[in-house]
Amino acid sequence: MVIKKYYLWFIGIILLFILILTYKFFNPIQYDIFPKCPFYAITGYKCPGCGSQRAIHYLLNFDLQNAWRQNFLLIIAIPYIITGLIFEYQKSPTPKVLKWRKILFGYKAIVIVFIIVIGFWIVRNL
Repeated sequence: MVIKKYYLWFIGIILLFILILTYKFFNPIQYDIFPKCPFYAITGYKCPGCGSQRAIHYLLNFDLQNAWRQNFLLIIAIPYIITGLIFEYQKSPTPKVLKWRKILFGYKAIVIVFIIVIGFWIVRNL
């Protein structure tokens, strides 16, 4: 069982590495291999995720200005997501860490993040 677990982690890391290289060297604007947003295709309005693939490409190439223009919500969310992953995979969190986890990822935080995403969605389509 332990070997299988490490085998799956190894495959996951390899796939992640391939994905990162793909986004680094191929701009989603220029290649059709990248998925297009179905919401935008149907409605003509940008969803909160529109521009994320291009933003990732620009981030991996250290072009922060273009990444910010494509989807600044993604840029702001990256530290929040990393923090959540750290909290999730911590073996034995201290009471202080548990307190911060509740503040940053509790019910109120979920509502606030939801409002921010909906607000971003509305404002970017005005």
